[in-house]
Amino acid sequence: MKNLRHLIGIKDMSKEMIASLLERAEFWAQRPGVQSESLRGRFVANLFFEASTRTRFSFEVAQKRLGAHVLNFIPETSSTVKGETILDTVRTLEDMGVEAAVIRTKKDGLFEELADQVNVQLINAGDGTHEHPTQCLLDLLTMQQQFGKLEGLTVAIIGDLRHSRVLGSHLYGLPRMGAQLLLSGPSTMMPPAEVVPAGVKTVEIDEAVKTADVVMMLRVQLERHTNSLFISKDEYHQAHGLTLERVQLMKPDAVIMHPAPVNRGVEIHTDLVDCERSLIHKQVTNGVAARMAVLEALLKGEEMQWERSLATAQ
Repeated sequence: MKNLRHLIGIKDMSKEMIASLLERAEFWAQRPGVQSESLRGRFVANLFFEASTRTRFSFEVAQKRLGAHVLNFIPETSSTVKGETILDTVRTLEDMGVEAAVIRTKKDGLFEELADQVNVQLINAGDGTHEHPTQCLLDLLTMQQQFGKLEGLTVAIIGDLRHSRVLGSHLYGLPRMGAQLLLSGPSTMMPPAEVVPAGVKTVEIDEAVKTADVVMMLRVQLERHTNSLFISKDEYHQAHGLTLERVQLMKPDAVIMHPAPVNRGVEIHTDLVDCERSLIHKQVTNGVAARMAVLEALLKGEEMQWERSLATAQ
């Protein structure tokens, strides 16, 4: 696989690059709890300017399982409150020997601004409504494990699509890996037509649920809305959510996914979060493996010999 300089988004990644990362992620997924020295002595910083539980801790677990030194940046106690820019913050960490920065930000396009101005390797942990590439990778890994393939799958992504950076990555990742992507949601929450690649279809929710092998629900991201919903949570659930009645439309082998956090009773009925069809907890587990693969690809590059990676593992 061609060396990754940064992981900014899925849009610019080839099918070969995605497949290579998934192969390595599967390697780690089959070895839960194994500790490696692959990144021993390397310094990695996590800079989260937005709230996060899964992504934030998943990256830290991945970094520590690879033996890296982990620095956790807290915006409220940093010089950013004095007006320092993120660029100057990243450069400061770089001066200290940090080699990779995992960043979550509400600013669309931040990574494109930073990419050519720093030597530290950047990993996008979610930027605005743009992309969330590691969530996409762990979702693809979970689907591949479930069905043994991605080629030919039909995946329906349903909910608040306009404000979803997860969708931003899947718009490219799923079609590139040979899956059919269906979109469904309230008209006010659909993505602009100009960002939807050719071949991606928009359908009504019942058709999406009936047709898909994977039904992926997205939460309403109220923190990114500028206007109120004008309908109640129950009305949203009945019209656009995965209800107990609507789940009966799913194909026998179809599964439920959700990148979380989940708003129970809004986009998905609370009983379906932990039901047999649900892969939501599996997605969280796979997040560590997917992020281990990304960290290795960036920090080890071509010197990485996958087959030898466990030579120092315990």
